Amino acid sequence: MSKDKGLGKGFGSLLPDDFDQAMLLDKKDRVNKIPLDKIKINPNQPRKHFDKTALDELSSSIKTYGLLQPIVISPEDDGYIVIAGERRFRAAKLAGLTDITALVRSSEELERIEIGLVENVQREDLSPLEQAISIVRLHEQFNLEYRDIGARLGKAYSTITNIVRLLYLPENARKALEDKKITEGHARSILALKGTPKLQDKLLENIITKGWSVRAAEKFVSESKERTGVGVKTALVVSPEYVARSKNLAKKLSAKVDIKPFRIGGKIEIGYKSEKELERILNNLID
Repeated sequence: MSKDKGLGKGFGSLLPDDFDQAMLLDKKDRVNKIPLDKIKINPNQPRKHFDKTALDELSSSIKTYGLLQPIVISPEDDGYIVIAGERRFRAAKLAGLTDITALVRSSEELERIEIGLVENVQREDLSPLEQAISIVRLHEQFNLEYRDIGARLGKAYSTITNIVRLLYLPENARKALEDKKITEGHARSILALKGTPKLQDKLLENIITKGWSVRAAEKFVSESKERTGVGVKTALVVSPEYVARSKNLAKKLSAKVDIKPFRIGGKIEIGYKSEKELERILNNLID
């Protein structure tokens, strides 16, 4: 992923290009400009490797457009430590910036915000999209893996990723979900037609104008796939955690790695261009 969406650990690839990043910030948040030499990297950050090409591309983008999403830092000793946004921090240094826009949070504030977000996601009156945004904030501002978020919320990992995937909906479907014109079940049927926007629009229209049930929407999806040849494999979305892991594996093997999920299970494909390259990849896997 070459663009920085303000979402760490590969999750940026999950959000649509027109997603409003401002939704992830509280209105009361104050953005500060902090000298880069006053900030240090968090030694407890689980992510240790950053793709050099992606960093260079982000650095170039920052030179041209500036930093579009502030990092999150916390006071430590006589400076600050990065809580979230290390990739943006590294790219800003590469771009030659002397300071960076940041949200400064004390450890007490971070704890209160984390508790508040966890409680927020658990509220019964919260819409599915609002839950998704709160989960993204937990992931982004606290470097929490989705499995950890699920454990704190008492929800299965698959439930967490399914909620977050609602942010993948087309804009008109997101609006319909916000306005309660469609249900979360309807939204998942629309997501199942990812990559076929005309079919997604048609399904959304039928749900709203004809009052289709979730079962009717699922039948439309199944029939559309059979008629158009859209496979189950292409309709599914790889979880953000596995996207990041596949990139790490690709880097380790110096080869193209694709994860292809099915309804049950899936497969990992590793590409090679010659027998010599295949031999090298196999040796790396064995080692």
